[in-house]
Amino acid sequence: MKFFSRFIVFICCVLMFVSFLTSCEKKKKEGKLIITEQAFSLRQDTENTFTIDASGKIKNVGEVDVKRVIVTGYCRSCNDRWGVGNWQTSSDIDRMPQQMDTISYIAAGAEEQFKFTEVADYLLAASQENPEMPEKLEVVIESFETVE
Repeated sequence: MKFFSRFIVFICCVLMFVSFLTSCEKKKKEGKLIITEQAFSLRQDTENTFTIDASGKIKNVGEVDVKRVIVTGYCRSCNDRWGVGNWQTSSDIDRMPQQMDTISYIAAGAEEQFKFTEVADYLLAASQENPEMPEKLEVVIESFETVE
């Protein structure tokens, strides 16, 4: 009987040890990106229309390289309705290629530049001067992939 109980305890210990080994997964390393610089500039498209362009730098502060980084910009204080004398943006539709930048590869610790246009648009009223920049402009990292 003593042998049987020791055998059961031994088997339980072995099973616990095996379960600990199989449950411990290697943590997958992931990339981490931050926007280190961002600048917005006002550009006159036509005689009566203005647009905001964005540029800056993005840094990979993660442990692994990343690829296909998509960066775009938003004007959170702009209207979704098109009209004269207001900053407007189309947040409900997919971004056009000129409204985002795709960075093909960023090594771990490296920094790359981005640039895109048409964050927001403005149509002047008949007697209006140049518009002021809107508030709440931001650059957003939409997506990226980790290099295996």
